[in-house]
Amino acid sequence: MRMTVAGLLLGFAVLLLVAEFTGQERSPQWHLSEEEFEWIGHQVFLNECAGRRECLVHWNEGEAFPSLGIGHFIWYPEGVNERFVESFPALLAYMQEQSVDLPEWLGERDTPWAPWPDREAFLQVADSPQVEALRQLLAGTKGVQVAFIFERAQSSLAAIVAAAPDEERSLIRERLAALTATPGGAYALMDYVNFKGEGLSPGERYRGEGWGLLQVLRAMSGAAEGPVLAQFREAAATVLTRRANNASNPIEKERWLPGWLKRLDTYREPPESLL
Repeated sequence: MRMTVAGLLLGFAVLLLVAEFTGQERSPQWHLSEEEFEWIGHQVFLNECAGRRECLVHWNEGEAFPSLGIGHFIWYPEGVNERFVESFPALLAYMQEQSVDLPEWLGERDTPWAPWPDREAFLQVADSPQVEALRQLLAGTKGVQVAFIFERAQSSLAAIVAAAPDEERSLIRERLAALTATPGGAYALMDYVNFKGEGLSPGERYRGEGWGLLQVLRAMSGAAEGPVLAQFREAAATVLTRRANNASNPIEKERWLPGWLKRLDTYREPPESLL
């Protein structure tokens, strides 16, 4: 079964009517048209895979896990338990909830682990029918994956606000409301949560410093009614540069940070011609 973007947006509209930051306050409305929603999904795919189909099932050099789908969702092999939040098993569960037909080998697995123990083993079967079936699934369910990214970002807002210091919560709510009010801001929130997480996991810290959405919102300067998307880009650059400087592996500063900063520069409103 293939979900339409329009159908997913209708479900989101119902969800947003009941979602709240706290017991008394509703979360901000995400003002997204179907065209804007599709644009965001395309941007995420470009960020993670440069729009390349073969990248939908990939294992980056220097990482202990494969990355899958338009959002490069993490999938840990058995015995691997790193600090980063794993997301691919949750995507599979979401697909099953949406009645997506999974490849037989994937739907019948009894364990949540990736079937390849390391990158070398994956590269040996990267062109196998099994991997191609997984790649085909991910190529045909981009809309469902965008929906999963959306729901993860939207459902995290209450916890992010609650985790902020009491004196900062009101301003963080205002910043989130300003960001969700435009397609560029919604894209920045959705992509950043998918890209670097909510900032709530105690394990996602270097030298005690996190790098998720909470840390970016706290690092923003200026009033919420100001150029909020520019403030978000600047704060995210500060947070990610700090992460790279704190990392024990020099690959983060030498190779990954330039790409991260280039990605942040895409956090802008879409050209009117595209919508």
